[in-house]
Amino acid sequence: METASQQNTAACAPEGGWAVLIDDILAGNWINPETGRPASVPYEKIAIAESLDGAEADLVASLGLGERYAVVSDAATWDAMGGRVASALKSLGPVDAVILDHPHADMGAVSALTERLSGADAVIAVGSGTINDLCKFVTGRTNRRYAVFATAASMNGYTSTTASITLENGLKVSLPSHAPAGFFVDLAVTAAAPRYLSAAGFADCLVRSVAQIDWWMSHRLTGSLYSSVPYILQGADERALNARAAGIAEGRIEANGYLHRVLTLCGFGVSFTGMSNHGSMGEHQISHYIDCFAGENHPGTLHGQQVGVATLTMARLQRVFLDSDKPPVVRPTKIDPSEMARRMGDDIAAQCYAEIQPKIFDAASAGEINEKLSELWPTLRRELEAFALPVAEMERLLRDAGGPMTAADLGLPADTYREAVLHCREMRNRYTFLDIAADAGILEDFAAGKA
Repeated sequence: METASQQNTAACAPEGGWAVLIDDILAGNWINPETGRPASVPYEKIAIAESLDGAEADLVASLGLGERYAVVSDAATWDAMGGRVASALKSLGPVDAVILDHPHADMGAVSALTERLSGADAVIAVGSGTINDLCKFVTGRTNRRYAVFATAASMNGYTSTTASITLENGLKVSLPSHAPAGFFVDLAVTAAAPRYLSAAGFADCLVRSVAQIDWWMSHRLTGSLYSSVPYILQGADERALNARAAGIAEGRIEANGYLHRVLTLCGFGVSFTGMSNHGSMGEHQISHYIDCFAGENHPGTLHGQQVGVATLTMARLQRVFLDSDKPPVVRPTKIDPSEMARRMGDDIAAQCYAEIQPKIFDAASAGEINEKLSELWPTLRRELEAFALPVAEMERLLRDAGGPMTAADLGLPADTYREAVLHCREMRNRYTFLDIAADAGILEDFAAGKA
């Protein structure tokens, strides 16, 4: 039987290496099929390799970030790679180690980190979601470039131009920010991370099917923007990744390499579209609601773990409609602002209620949607089916990757999860099958397991 070391030695990169296509996009050699012009993205250098040991200083130096460095990590990511990076960068100039204690990506942490980094020319993040979001947002606000060394393939935000930050009122939102000048992945490091981290990142990729269905449906019914470019970019790698799902749970470098490619290319999609809809629709709203409102019932699970469970929920909900040859019939939207305030608090409820006004339909606008559904449904069903993965296949993939499958697997009370499914649509103006189901009067029965 192969040892883990032998398995990883056999890692097989795509022809051209782990950064194939990515390098072409950065160099302006990839033509955007929607515009016919060379693509332009706000990144200077991306390196994905089976090892970057010994290359850290050269990678950072190539960016010309400045002369005084701050390496930002937490205790775990310092041990995984931060200490190594800080030691390597001493050949370039003074290095301050900023080790955060169990950080959260909220405005309090943003203020504290802004002060701690005030003397640094160059900020080097070593970590994943929270560390990257904090460094991205702080440097964006202070007009400084930064680079990030990944320590886990746990999310697709490394190359995103938004940062997930919790506001003072407790609402978690995606705020405009900027891209890293450099993004560097040592696959030996990220494959050795705790397996649940890569499983969370895999779940963030598995959403493609349900997010694309929600986004195309929204485009067809409400006229919202839609772009196929993010899906063109990641399509081949998504298929390669899914074929290696079990390798995620086994810590294989090859599986993690394809995972990082899909996560990176998905992040690129934000640069092309100016939004994250291609990989964040109904399923992400469920996870965001859990993070914002589960309170003491929150089990401490990662966003990606929650997204995986929510992705299966959305796939099942979408099938309720796609399996029927009869179009849904929606009624005027019923959302009670006072009930929102009871669950969310006055400030957040008011902010969210203002945000979702465009998708609150009165009798006239509900009638217009019904007319479109009646006319389009046979065609729209076929279009949406082309994006869909079978629910059983999605379940198998997530199980093979080692991700949680149910709210119980997350350690989340069933009532808390049910509330998230019922009410997460009240948080953002993204029209999804959650809205269709609610306005059609079936969402409560679905959430209760009766539909």
